[in-house]
Amino acid sequence: MSSRSARNATQQTEAEIQTDGTIAAIRGGVVDIAFAGKVPQIYDLLYAGEVALEVAALLGDGLVRAMAMAPVRGLGLGMTVTATGGPVTVPVGDAVLGRMLDVFGAPIDGRPAPETKVRRSIHQPPPELSERVLQAQIMETGIKAIDLLSPIERGGKTGLFGGAGVGKTVLITELINNTIQHHKGVSLFCGIGERSREAEELYREMGEAGVREKTVMLFGQMNEAPGVRFLVGNTALTMAEYFRDEKQQDVLLLIDNIFRFVQAGSEVSGLMGRMPSRVGYQPTLATELAALQERITSTRRGAITSIQAVYVPADDFTDPAAAHIFSHLSASVVLSRKRASEGLYPAVDPLASASVMLTPAVVGQRHYDIARAVRRTLADYEELRDIIAMLGLEELSAADRATVARARRLERFLTQPFFTTGSFTGAQGKMVPIADTLLGCETILNQTEFDLPESAYYMIGGLDDLQAAP
Repeated sequence: MSSRSARNATQQTEAEIQTDGTIAAIRGGVVDIAFAGKVPQIYDLLYAGEVALEVAALLGDGLVRAMAMAPVRGLGLGMTVTATGGPVTVPVGDAVLGRMLDVFGAPIDGRPAPETKVRRSIHQPPPELSERVLQAQIMETGIKAIDLLSPIERGGKTGLFGGAGVGKTVLITELINNTIQHHKGVSLFCGIGERSREAEELYREMGEAGVREKTVMLFGQMNEAPGVRFLVGNTALTMAEYFRDEKQQDVLLLIDNIFRFVQAGSEVSGLMGRMPSRVGYQPTLATELAALQERITSTRRGAITSIQAVYVPADDFTDPAAAHIFSHLSASVVLSRKRASEGLYPAVDPLASASVMLTPAVVGQRHYDIARAVRRTLADYEELRDIIAMLGLEELSAADRATVARARRLERFLTQPFFTTGSFTGAQGKMVPIADTLLGCETILNQTEFDLPESAYYMIGGLDDLQAAP
């Protein structure tokens, strides 16, 4: 079991081992333990039989409150609890590459444990402000809607926002396919509270693509204890920081789904007995999220580029979790249920998505002007939709009809077939360079009459594919 592997890997000398405690109370995934002698510190790792526990609060009079990292089945009052004298530590370095691991760094891929003597605590402070650097560089993804309207910052944080079933996981899988193969550093995938089916598919697909040996995969699945889902992000960051700081490599960190981290924190907070805050979230939501996000940064030694899927409850972007996550990002890609219902995939909302990189100083004046013109055209079309629905397209002026024609073709041109969905759709995936995306949008914007119907622009790559279409 993973907790047993972690216990064997976290051996302490006899002088460091603290006195044993006894279980005083069990409330769901939270356990109160009484210590007669030396009391463990916050974040210390404890064991009650095979069940790992992490100290979350000191209640006084030798009583500590810990969150369980496994089901508490089999625990009982008065049971002996052993303190390890330190926090959860995980293996780091080249030994973890190509592996599928859990929150303790123990293997879940059926292979032996990673062979390395270097281990680090999963609780690390963020880099000093003087160590941080800003990189005004774009990471090309080959996805037209993202590269044009919401370019991803190399060394920044990007969020893929959307409700259930609008394509967040498909999009992040496509980003893995398009970026890891061209990424010269190390890649980490952290699955927080997602389905085990998706984990198995990802492991197999990355092996078939030949990129698994430069990738670490960490999972805290939805069937695991909230403590595991809450801490697996820290495990991923600890491994990423080692590659950035010690190996001086660029790291690509993919997280699916950061909302499940917030959700796990809410579960733990409720079990700990804290009074909930807005919409039932934990009162420490902002602090916990910042502690994780502020570790994802670029330093003089290397960069961590993070792409995070963000589930938006009930499509409500004013939800406190979504609002707090927004504030940490350099780019946000918003997925629209309305566009998904129209079959426009990826369902990127061009008016809601944004990036701090979309400025003339970074992407260039031409890219900036084309992106603004595309947004303006699509915004004008949105305003005309009601008139079209009530009176019909024929009642519009010639200029407005030309705007509608351009907008509808732009909407379809910004769709594209994905490599990761090719087995379902039968369409070959397309990776489109930024230059082809800009040329295609510029050509459509400059036209007032079109020879080909709107459908010809749907699910193609560059405009060269349009010429080839029947």
